[in-house]
Amino acid sequence: MHSTRLHPLDFVVFALYFIVVATYGYWIWRRKQAGNNTTAGYFLAEGALTYWAIGASLIASNISAEHFIGMSGSGFAIGLAISTYEWMSAATLLVVAIFFIPVYLKNHIYTMPQFLRERYSPLVATLMAVFWLLAYVFVNLTSILYLGALALELTTGLDFYAAISGLAVFAILITIGGMRVIGYTDVVQVAVLVLGGLATVWLALDMVAEHYGSGGILSGLALLREKAPSHFHMILPKGHPYYKDLPGLTVLIGAMWINNLNYWGCNQYIIQRALGADLNTARKGILFAAFLKLLIPVIVVLPGIAAFVLHSEGMFQAEMKDAAGVVKPDHAYPTLLNLLPMGMKGLAFAALIAAIVASLAGKANSVATIFSLDIYKRYFDKTASEAKLVRVGKTAVVVSMLLAIAVAPQLRSLEQTYQFIQEYMSFITPGAFAIFLLGMFWRRTTAAAALAAALLTIPLSAIYKFFAPEIPFLDRLGWVFVIIVGLMIVISLAQKKESRMVEIDPKLFRVEPAFVVGGVIICGILTALYTVFW
Repeated sequence: MHSTRLHPLDFVVFALYFIVVATYGYWIWRRKQAGNNTTAGYFLAEGALTYWAIGASLIASNISAEHFIGMSGSGFAIGLAISTYEWMSAATLLVVAIFFIPVYLKNHIYTMPQFLRERYSPLVATLMAVFWLLAYVFVNLTSILYLGALALELTTGLDFYAAISGLAVFAILITIGGMRVIGYTDVVQVAVLVLGGLATVWLALDMVAEHYGSGGILSGLALLREKAPSHFHMILPKGHPYYKDLPGLTVLIGAMWINNLNYWGCNQYIIQRALGADLNTARKGILFAAFLKLLIPVIVVLPGIAAFVLHSEGMFQAEMKDAAGVVKPDHAYPTLLNLLPMGMKGLAFAALIAAIVASLAGKANSVATIFSLDIYKRYFDKTASEAKLVRVGKTAVVVSMLLAIAVAPQLRSLEQTYQFIQEYMSFITPGAFAIFLLGMFWRRTTAAAALAAALLTIPLSAIYKFFAPEIPFLDRLGWVFVIIVGLMIVISLAQKKESRMVEIDPKLFRVEPAFVVGGVIICGILTALYTVFW
């Protein structure tokens, strides 16, 4: 049985991480304190983030316990195929940088509901704002807190409820500093999560090599492919036990694009990082994030596959089971983390906390932004000052965290939390993406069509879910999207009226030569990966 306690040296390493993040965050806050009294400064860090801060913050907000714990657990259960969420995201980010960001920046968009209000109507904007707030609090924040607390419980023996509270408090302290603090501390967080993540990869591959009497991490990687060949296919065939989670070519040329374009291009807590920058800086930041995305499966999926191979050889039998004796894939990463040598375990522990806290802060900041600017200012106090809106935003951060703390323990019964997040966020995705896509690129789209899409996305998804449960959720997402787009076109054509239109300048879709080179490199790497691991 492994130890679930940190060595004093581990605490020193973790304390160093905490001090660096806290001190750097406080310095950034004091340096730009005046800017935090305006909504543009507090929620967007307008003009203050460099491209590398934007790129790092995009990844830090995205990568969390759902990846370190949830995606690693899916690596244990499914294999490399789960990496498609990360690698296809790299390609998706290129599309967002070229076509989506210019539209937002040209129209001075602060929030996604603001875009919907200017393009369609206040009713459409408010309805989607409510959907997003509910999803961010009751799916995103709760799942991250749950997985983070689970990891702390398994690796340090810390009480589950104390862990949830501690993570929430840490995230609140960063979030109330505003987007400048979040953006620049995220650079530190990403550096820590990459270093700590690589330490766990090193341990996992070294353990596999040593178990089979070999040596070196490259030998361990080769052994993974040899001992678990079924875990090294990106495209799962029909009949595969997890085909419902990753249905064949859907992940490459189907609804995975809808899922990812909505996440990276129409999602407040992601796109918010780039909304305060100029176009060139925003594009550079997104390209940087795309390169970082290629690295994530190495950090989180390979350890899960290594744990599967070692578990198949009789190791970790007790550690991989819950109190009822059921094998829990989400235990894979914490199990490996516990085996790291002193000091390195503290680094990996810091990486996990960095990922959790950065993602919590990003999502909480977006909750605050949408609630303050799209709900409170429009329906409770239309004359609210900038300073008051910032105070309301900070209050919203605390309230959303308290709600997430209350709900998070209810997720204990899940087998693969990452798949839970993907599936239930997909109830909103088809309608939301249809509204944005047609709103940007088809002038005839009307407010009535957008309202119909917003009202139908959850009911249609639920009908498919409960009356045709055999359909994989990504295929369901695709079919619901097609149905909604068809309805929006019919409604818009039937109305025969002029629609509001956001300003679009096609010249802004042109990109710099350096961006083209970076994009070609990313596409080349993706082609090689899918060819080798088809």
